[in-house]
Amino acid sequence: MLCKFCNSKLGWGESENCVVCCDFFEKADKIAVEIVKNIQFEFESFKVGIKSEGSFKALQELLADYDIKTEMKKILERKLREITEKMISNDPDLLITFNPEDFSFKLDVKPIFIYGRYIKRVRNISQTRWLCGYCKGAGCDICNFTGKRYFTSVEELISTPVIEIFKAKDAILHGAGREDVDTRMLGRGRPFVLEILEPKKRSVDIEEVEKTINNLCKGKVAVKELRFAKPNEIEKIKGEKYRKVYRAKVVFDKEISREELEESLRDLIGEIKQKTPKRVLHRRADILRIRRVYKAEIIEHFGKWAVLKFETDAGLYVKELVSGDEGRTEPNLSKRFKAWIEKLDVIDVLEPDSST
Repeated sequence: MLCKFCNSKLGWGESENCVVCCDFFEKADKIAVEIVKNIQFEFESFKVGIKSEGSFKALQELLADYDIKTEMKKILERKLREITEKMISNDPDLLITFNPEDFSFKLDVKPIFIYGRYIKRVRNISQTRWLCGYCKGAGCDICNFTGKRYFTSVEELISTPVIEIFKAKDAILHGAGREDVDTRMLGRGRPFVLEILEPKKRSVDIEEVEKTINNLCKGKVAVKELRFAKPNEIEKIKGEKYRKVYRAKVVFDKEISREELEESLRDLIGEIKQKTPKRVLHRRADILRIRRVYKAEIIEHFGKWAVLKFETDAGLYVKELVSGDEGRTEPNLSKRFKAWIEKLDVIDVLEPDSST
């Protein structure tokens, strides 16, 4: 006797049930209804995957002539499409993985990605969450039981309203490089992609998202040019070499004439050989980097200090370009006199094709 659904032979041993499809095709309507009851996400497209494990996988290998897995997928997708009126897609908002071994299922919702630029108006805010190095986020006396080295971050300030708007589990900020904690990010801002995890809402007005973030983060962080993005834009912004423009308040150990300063700045134009700065050796490999300085200009000069502007390759450490870092950066501004940066701002992150 054959199973009228999958055409397999019934009654192996004492059983009158189909041991190949486990009566899946007879129960498919109920399975589809149960899946829909558990969907708590907005979605416009979906895809079904069939998991092979245990006895079901063994049977598939044994009965090579029966492609039950493909048939299960087709039937389940068709029934879910009829119930939800959503479309089937190879790049779905929702992936449904069904396990014929125990008739369980798993729902995976696609993240939402938002591209934009952020401006950081204040110092001592990290770009991303920075856990306390002593307790690793558990909370201790050192971090005042916050679990964090810094009270907040650009990531948290942007993510908090976004998580609420999209009813999401979490959000991760991916930046085109990062500035130091004590450095402001001004000008047009730094490109970023925000990855929103397990959003329950998808139909959201992106302009309202931008307004909400800026209203809540006023005075600390601002975002601009927000738009929905694709996942591959994370790799793009991390892989592109954005030139940076810096403004630095530089202090000298003695009175420096404008002419002497101009001559020293000219020496910086061109190739810079830079070993990993001592201040970050505890978390970065000690390697030699070759970068370039394209511009080094005086904005203001006051004898024992000056405001300078630098345009450099991505990945060049500007603080060490000025201080020399005990000879680990060559050439540097401290060749003729000792100099160090008191305050630093990134005033532009140039688009790769606009770097000149």
